[in-house]
Amino acid sequence: MKVIQVPMTESLLKAVTRSAKARQSTRAALIREACQRYVERLEEEELERRHLEGYRRIPESAAVGRRGEKMAKEVWSREDWREAW
Repeated sequence: MKVIQVPMTESLLKAVTRSAKARQSTRAALIREACQRYVERLEEEELERRHLEGYRRIPESAAVGRRGEKMAKEVWSREDWREAW
C-alpha cells in the first residue's frame, strides 16, 4: 500500500476525524473508503453516459418499448405494476 499526503482545510480535517471516531475507525480508513466510493460512482456515471449516448445514436423503436412493457406486466403482479409506475 502506498502512503500519500493530502492537504485539507482544518475544518475538513476536524470533520474527517469526528466521522472516523464515530465509526470507530481511522482517518485513513475513512478516506480510503470515501475515495473508493467516489471512484465507483464516477465509473457508474461513465457507464450511464455511454449507455445513454448509445440510445441517442441508435434509439430504441416504439415496438421494442411496447414489448418490454408487455413482458414487465406479465412478470409483475397488478399491485406491483401500479406501485412501480
